[in-house]
Amino acid sequence: MSAQPKFTEKKYLTVFLFVTSLFFCWGLALTLGDVLNRHFQHVLHISRSRSGLVQLSLFGAYAVMGIPAGMFMKRFGYKKGILLGLGLYALGAFLFIPAAADASFNFFRFALFVLACGLATLETVAHPLIAVLGDQRTSDQRINFSQSFNGLGGVIGPAIGSYCILKAGQAHSNDLMAVRDLYIAIGIAISLLAIAFLFIKLPALQEEQPVTETPVPVKPLIKQKHFVFAAIAQFFNVAAQGGTWAYFINYGHDVMGMSDEQAGYFFSLSIAMLMLGRFAGTALMRFIAPYKLLAIFAGMNILMCIIVAAALGWISFVALILINFFFSIMFPTIFSLGLKNLGQYRQQASSFIVMGVVGGGLFPPLMGLIANHNVAAAYYLPIICYLVILLYGYSYKRLAAGF
Repeated sequence: MSAQPKFTEKKYLTVFLFVTSLFFCWGLALTLGDVLNRHFQHVLHISRSRSGLVQLSLFGAYAVMGIPAGMFMKRFGYKKGILLGLGLYALGAFLFIPAAADASFNFFRFALFVLACGLATLETVAHPLIAVLGDQRTSDQRINFSQSFNGLGGVIGPAIGSYCILKAGQAHSNDLMAVRDLYIAIGIAISLLAIAFLFIKLPALQEEQPVTETPVPVKPLIKQKHFVFAAIAQFFNVAAQGGTWAYFINYGHDVMGMSDEQAGYFFSLSIAMLMLGRFAGTALMRFIAPYKLLAIFAGMNILMCIIVAAALGWISFVALILINFFFSIMFPTIFSLGLKNLGQYRQQASSFIVMGVVGGGLFPPLMGLIANHNVAAAYYLPIICYLVILLYGYSYKRLAAGF
């Protein structure tokens, strides 16, 4: 029997840790968007369905930037791809200065779009890079581990946003100055991170080898059924994430009678459950096949959504928090499963899977149309998404075999 494959190798450790820190950075940015969603409803006097366009600006950038980022990475390499992503991230953050001065919702959406183009570039580069920093058989574990720090950024994002932006009674709780100042700080931090990365040298990397014992030609992407379904599943996965997160604070306010600040802190707790779920998922994958665990967690979230939509008080609110625990492994596991055995097509495939993130921009406005009248009932919609993910996990082995 072959020895248990290593998680990664010593020569890759510095790069692995740095790239893992990038997962933290985009987790912070994405969950701050959900705090902005609620704040803009108050300060700019917009409806819940219109505030959902914040998510469209964030996640829509993935559809626009996914393929260009993949082409850039293929031509210029992983390192320049990461520097491009960090540069766009910082630029978008600094665009909050004129957006706040104009008090323009559309200007904020443009700033978020530029920032999210940076996030899309980072995700397009980081996932295939993490996949090749060690044995392909442990790529699911590496991606889930790194995505755990995306969860950590997600915990800190709404906590910072709730304290700096939503906290009642502070000097700028009813204007946009706190938003501006927070994003200036983020822009400076990301700029410093980009400068630090200039001094990191990437080791020589080898393209992944198929895990099958008998070498076989790598088929074009369109004929790789496990990849095609992964791109579809990722669209529905991020759609469910975007909708669930966008109206979490509204649910805490409307159904539970909390202040926005209190609901924001509970949102941070729910992201902590996501981080916990990713660490737990990484451990469970040593014993349960990733595609089986994906199907189990999707089934659990169907149950959680039914309970949330029933508006049963604290029972439903706990279920809303637990959605993130079971959601935890879905993004990285779908990504990793979709990239397996693609050889030279792996970078191109990463671009297409990243484009699926646009689902997170299209779904919140749809949920918002229901949330305008009943925020609890809006949580019936993500059930559709989890059914698609359950089907992908259930059928993955057959898809990967080409049937």
